[in-house]
This record gives sequence, structure tokens and C-alpha cells, in this order.
Amino acid sequence: MTTIRWATPDDAHGVAIVHVDAWRTAYAGLIDQQVLDAQSVEHRTAMWRNWIERSLAGESTDAYGPVPHRLLVAQIEGRIIGWAGFGGGRDADSTHQGELAGLYAYPSTWSQGIGHALISRAEDELRAEGWTEAYLWVLKGNDRAIRFYERHGWIADGREKRGEGGSVQGLHEIRHSRRLSYPARPALR
Repeated sequence: MTTIRWATPDDAHGVAIVHVDAWRTAYAGLIDQQVLDAQSVEHRTAMWRNWIERSLAGESTDAYGPVPHRLLVAQIEGRIIGWAGFGGGRDADSTHQGELAGLYAYPSTWSQGIGHALISRAEDELRAEGWTEAYLWVLKGNDRAIRFYERHGWIADGREKRGEGGSVQGLHEIRHSRRLSYPARPALR
């Protein structure tokens, strides 16, 4: 059974493994292979431990500015198999929106409902934080991820960016957004 819970610093290594393996699989052919090969679980573990500690302290979690984000992990039998990071919009023109900053699952678990569970919970948490709209960035050409997000109501909104922020410069990303209104409830009879 999958458990979705808040990340702790002790989860950093598991989060890093998912991060590196998901990147290498999802971005093969979309990002230079040397960049993918250079991804390091050890480096990512240190980065994620620091990120999670800062998040839990309510501090800025990355180089984008003063916005703290939070991290959920998906776990089966004690093993981290996915994660979702989110919070307020980090882009200067989108601070009035929430942001789903990253969602990854271990490749061998793709199409098993892990991503669905993570995105549903992340959307609920964004709503609970008071956001009525949210956005995310997805690598252009990552058709599998684009289809996943669109099935969950995220629609390309025409915004694009190249080479901004993150651990890899020069990426071409497209933005998807959605309203975070609650689903309609059936009428009481």
C-alpha cells in the first residue's frame, strides 16, 4: 500500500534516488546525455537534505527567491518511490499563484497510480494554503509528462521559458496551469 506523507531530512537519499533515476529515464533524448550521466545521487542527497531542512524551518528552499516550498513523498514498505514539491509561485509574475515545482516517481512504478496520488494530494495541499490557481513547468518534448498533467486538468497556457534556473541551464520548458477549485459535490437528495 502506498503512503503519502511529508518528507523529513532522513528521506533525502530516497528522494535523490528517485530524482536521478527519473531524470535519466524521462529526459533521455531531451537533455544532453552527458548532463544526465553526471547526475549524482550523493550530490542530490546533500541538496535534498538541505532543501527539506530549510522547508521544515519555513525558509526559502532554492535559488528562486524567498518562497518556501514543501515536499510530499510516496512510500511503499519503507521505500521512497515518488515525491512532489510545491508552494507559492516562484516566478516574479506568478507570485499570486501556487506552483507544483516538481513531481517524480521511480520509473519502475510509472502508470501504477503513484503520480495520481501525489498530484491529488499536492493539489489538496495547495488549496489548503489558499491558492485558487497553480502552474507548473514541464520540459518541452516530455510527452508522457504532458499527457499526465493534461489528464489531471493542467492545460498549456502559452508561456515558455528557456535556460532559466534549476540545475540544468538551457532547458526549454512550457507552462501548464489550472484552477484549483474544489470538485463539484453531488447534490443532496
